[in-house]
Amino acid sequence: MTSKRFRWFLLVIIICACTSVRDQSTDVSTRPNVILIITDDQGYGDLGFHGNPHIETPRLDGLAGNSVRFSRFFVSPVCAPTRASLMTGRQSLRTGIHDTYNGGAIMAANEVTIAEMLADAGYITGMFGKWHLGDNYPSRPHDQGFQETLHHLGGGIGQPGDWPNYPKKDSSYFDPILWEKSKQVRTSGYCSDVFTDATVSFIESNKDNPFFAYLAFNAPHDPLQLPQEYYDMYKEIDPSLGFEDDDRPFPSMDERNKEIARKVYGMVTNIDDNVGKVLDKLEELNLNENTLVIFMTDNGPWGNRYRAGMRGNKGSVFQGGIAVPSFWRLPSRFEGDREIDVNATHMDVMPTLAALCGASLPTDRIIDGENLLPLIEGAVPEWSDRDINFYWNRRYPVRYQNMTLIRGNYKLVGVNRELDPVTGFELFNLADDPFEQNDLSAQYPDMVSDLKSNMDKWYREIVTSPNLVDQPGAVVNPVYENPVILNRNDAGGDEGIWTRSEGVYGYWEVAFEEGGYYDFVFKFNESMNGGLMKLQVGAVLHAINTSERDFMEFKMENVYIPPGKARLIPQLITGDWPDWKRFFPFLVEIHKK
Repeated sequence: MTSKRFRWFLLVIIICACTSVRDQSTDVSTRPNVILIITDDQGYGDLGFHGNPHIETPRLDGLAGNSVRFSRFFVSPVCAPTRASLMTGRQSLRTGIHDTYNGGAIMAANEVTIAEMLADAGYITGMFGKWHLGDNYPSRPHDQGFQETLHHLGGGIGQPGDWPNYPKKDSSYFDPILWEKSKQVRTSGYCSDVFTDATVSFIESNKDNPFFAYLAFNAPHDPLQLPQEYYDMYKEIDPSLGFEDDDRPFPSMDERNKEIARKVYGMVTNIDDNVGKVLDKLEELNLNENTLVIFMTDNGPWGNRYRAGMRGNKGSVFQGGIAVPSFWRLPSRFEGDREIDVNATHMDVMPTLAALCGASLPTDRIIDGENLLPLIEGAVPEWSDRDINFYWNRRYPVRYQNMTLIRGNYKLVGVNRELDPVTGFELFNLADDPFEQNDLSAQYPDMVSDLKSNMDKWYREIVTSPNLVDQPGAVVNPVYENPVILNRNDAGGDEGIWTRSEGVYGYWEVAFEEGGYYDFVFKFNESMNGGLMKLQVGAVLHAINTSERDFMEFKMENVYIPPGKARLIPQLITGDWPDWKRFFPFLVEIHKK
């Protein structure tokens, strides 16, 4: 090659390299920020935008009016399954999540979350609020891709699994003890305000980087605690009135339900104000145009109140339990104030964010969700129907009971109240009957049979999921967590284990990564008076007699534990046979020596 030709060749390489660097830089700088906001037990009808004449939600209504809205957006009937599917794009049972407590709300560590996916793509990630997918290593939010966290334990602030706030009872939503990764912190203020302020601070700190903020309010889940000013806004209203000319179904409301509605409305209005704080901060920092804001809720409401005509509540696979708001606003790319009536789900969020943010979905597993971006941007005129399956039962799925399959406009519901696998189905055409009042199963038996056959196929596949068969639990590794504190939310055993101590059988699934000597501290929620403290770890039983009186915790020291997985079963036996009693600890601390 001549000297002249070499110089031209070198120049071309330099120009191409510079262009490549410039294109990559531009690509990074124009990636949208993502703020995913989810509320807890806020129903479809708990918004002014959806026709509720009593509730005041001006900021959320404004967000809805400027967003792409999915009018048929489905989630799981209860919270932990919804959160698992939202974070992974997968059916919750594939992730090991099958309940809201009783050991069923621990997501397997091998799952890949939105946070992990976006962090790998160069995003800064933060979560603030309710996690509910496991409180011990390796299932905590900072084990699952979130670089900054401020979250509570268990399924809700002040619930038995959230042991730092459980003793506060009726004031647990105020000044809660929370967690910054694995560090316990005492906060000041009302919980929704605290989580919002942390989110706003995160946005400010990362305004020059692509960021993903997951703001997961624990409100308006019970206990219905709220600042007095928000309760005062609704204390005089009758939430059952104002629907005389509305021909949609409306549930009957007794005084208890009316009071629940007043408090829920106050909590939602507080959320509305807090969402306004986030939106105002985006405007102030000139981030509004290039920040995707998604708003949704995790399931339907509990308690009877305005549901926009929908049938069923939280826990039900009827529309009132699984149809929720879904607003997507990104002014730089999405034309706002548009309604999309295609069936969409929480499982679609992860694949859609992957496409929008230039991230890579995992390829070594089934992703049940689909990329909604072509729909949102109006790039596809049609969308092929797919089967969408949901279920919920306490602990494990019961075939055909509270189970549904949705295909296009048709929805098959397995009510199966008598546990009869042949009868007990209802069929609806959601286009003609969105409130599920007219059962068509007798008119279309062939359609029932076809949809039921696909429901069977889904059920057989899903109940053999590896993470469901080999249930995830805590991993004891002092490098990441010492002591390990096992709480009631993640304990398996009897269904009454969540709050009861006497007479219940309970355990925790635990994997000890290091063999050696451990100290165990068993804490009870009432005073004990002597007895036999038993600890079964796998096939080995350890036991100590004590005559100590009025104790609420008992320490068992220098217990040798071999490495490996084991079921940990602690019990305190008091009294003499046949009048002896057994007690299950409120929590267990495991200290590596």
